[in-house]
Amino acid sequence: MTRPPREARSRLRAVLPWLMWPALYGAGLLGAGAAFASDAPLPWFNTVYLSLALAIAACERWMPHEPRWLANDGETPCNLAHTLLTKGFAQVVAALVASAPLAAATAVAAARNAGGPWPSHWPLPAQVVLALLVAELGLYIAHRSAHHLPLLWRFHALHHSVRRLWVLNTGRFHFIDSAFKALLGQLPLYLLGAPLAVFMWVGAVTAVTGLLTHCNIEMRTGWLDRVFSTPALHRWHHSKLLAEGNRNYGENLVLWDQLFGTWFNPPRRPPADIGIHGQVAPRFLAQLAQPFTASGVRQIMGMPPVRRHNGPTSSAPEAGEPIRKT
Repeated sequence: MTRPPREARSRLRAVLPWLMWPALYGAGLLGAGAAFASDAPLPWFNTVYLSLALAIAACERWMPHEPRWLANDGETPCNLAHTLLTKGFAQVVAALVASAPLAAATAVAAARNAGGPWPSHWPLPAQVVLALLVAELGLYIAHRSAHHLPLLWRFHALHHSVRRLWVLNTGRFHFIDSAFKALLGQLPLYLLGAPLAVFMWVGAVTAVTGLLTHCNIEMRTGWLDRVFSTPALHRWHHSKLLAEGNRNYGENLVLWDQLFGTWFNPPRRPPADIGIHGQVAPRFLAQLAQPFTASGVRQIMGMPPVRRHNGPTSSAPEAGEPIRKT
């Protein structure tokens, strides 16, 4: 006797949230593996990345975590522009590193460092896991610093200024913010002598994880929250409340959050009201320039303009004023 279609759909809908994250994560990594095995790894990886983003966007419409986040917030042009700038810059760097002269130089350097600290004799999957752990520490330090140091928060605030989370928020970063994170995340691997293939896989894992952490899909990740940076954890990270938002700094893994006491996942629903209490400029070019002006910094920090007697308004930051979201 077959089950009624409505009951079958209900059961499927109950199971799908548990399958979504592993299925999309696995599909992204399998696609990356196929791309890296091809004759044109970068173009094919871009195809995989775009396909995964489109699949996630479709799933967001089908089974959203927060229905109100489906509404258009007018930020799509800026999100796309920042994504093209930051991801495009990363692609140019990757293409240069993978070019024949630099690839040859990298091979020579690797040969000279054959007796160095990086375990090049390990299987590639083991090297990638080690690289993720090493890079994650640098990414954790960069991300946590960006929430606590005004000099860095002025750039990182752009990412937190969104009012909804969805797949297109993934690349909404100021290029200075992205460059700082890339430096701290990749420099240790370079100094240790990690090969190019390891860098490519760390980049792939970071790209796939980023798409998923920002997605608006109803997911249940259970014990995975203890290991990976999941949407459930990242939604808390976007909370306006300092006690909730200054948590879960992990980019791909949450090992360092666990060790340093910043892992946060209470048994309640994350807030739908997200963002910052400061103001970010509404236009792309203005968003790029805003962190470099005194008045722009005060707007980002949510500070009122400083008024001088018989003089123009000054926007110089004052020592000791609060930063971040509250």
